[in-house]
Amino acid sequence: MWQRIQTLYLLIASGLLVAMYFHQYPTGHIVLFSIALAAQLLAIVALKSRTLQMRLSNLAALVLLGLQVWIVVAWFKSETPVSIGFTDIFPVVATILDFLAARAILKDELLVRSASRLRAAKHK
Repeated sequence: MWQRIQTLYLLIASGLLVAMYFHQYPTGHIVLFSIALAAQLLAIVALKSRTLQMRLSNLAALVLLGLQVWIVVAWFKSETPVSIGFTDIFPVVATILDFLAARAILKDELLVRSASRLRAAKHK
């Protein structure tokens, strides 16, 4: 479980989102953080179902992408100067890690299908 690279990607992304809870964000942002974090943690636990794991990873990435669009739009609409902190890049990094995890999960799934096809051909 821990030796798979996608698990490490998802754990790092989850850690970044947990770190976001320690800063002041609007309630809507926290709800989206929570949805993405839940999807990431479920993807870590869903080891036997690679397709579910890939879908959850993509869902988390899309939720975080939507959150980033919301933050950028709010930043441009803001009339008061808003400072950007170090933790504001965490959702960007978490989104990239989620997409990398989904890509690694897809590679695993293709490898398993290829091996299954070879085993089936060998037994014929």
